[in-house]
Amino acid sequence: MRITILGLAATLALSTAAFAQDGPQRIVAIGGSLTEIVYALGQQDRLIARDTTSVFPQEALELPDVGYMRALSPEGVLSVDPDLILTLEGAGPPEAMDVIRSASVPVVTVPESFDREGVLAKVAAVGEALGVEDEAAELAKRIDTDLQAAEEDASGIDDPARVLFILSMEGGRVMASGTGTAADGMIRIAGGENAITDYPGYKQLTDEAIVTAAPDVILLMDRGGNLDPAPVDLSTQPALAATPAGESGRVIRMDGAYLLGFGPRTADAAKELAAKLHAEAD
Repeated sequence: MRITILGLAATLALSTAAFAQDGPQRIVAIGGSLTEIVYALGQQDRLIARDTTSVFPQEALELPDVGYMRALSPEGVLSVDPDLILTLEGAGPPEAMDVIRSASVPVVTVPESFDREGVLAKVAAVGEALGVEDEAAELAKRIDTDLQAAEEDASGIDDPARVLFILSMEGGRVMASGTGTAADGMIRIAGGENAITDYPGYKQLTDEAIVTAAPDVILLMDRGGNLDPAPVDLSTQPALAATPAGESGRVIRMDGAYLLGFGPRTADAAKELAAKLHAEAD
């Protein structure tokens, strides 16, 4: 059964004459979730490069890196001679994307939304761009089943934990997630409650806002790598230490690409986060 999600269809800027008869064979994937989907569809042999956010699976790291998806160089992207550029919404800067789109290379921009429907729409868009719609429909069906199961499990949580997702604490300033972010979407799927709902996106919080948010859990992301993450010393952040999370020491850290990617692994990440939230509460 082919999944169609209204309002989330990919924006296609395609020059069909540029494609070989069997579809694009030299693909650059810009966006970690898109790279994961290409691999999940078994189409990784068609990838020739990826962006810095594409860190899974491990084999993807062997591909040339064309740069961070929000700070792309047109020369870097085009230098690998792609016949398709597959990019996640939000790639940039806008001037760089304008130059890339003006080249004689097809570009597919895949919209992003941080929910089950958004993941399924990504899979459908990638499948269409690569000409493997049947494989994409099968993958989407499996992901849909897993995500629905994760959502059903989370719906049974009677007293959801209030979760504060902190993007960074550089210079002692707490940058935290409000609504409409990947972190907000993941917290909801996992059955938690975002402690910050006063603003969309990410913003630096005052000490007063942190104390008022009163999170039960502080959620952080690891950047990957083989080293154990450095422990979080909440005593250096008086406002955080004064919250229920700080008083109980409830801090959860998860790999960033896994936690926030909204790709094929999202159901697993949601179940893991839900289990950690529940276990910490016991």
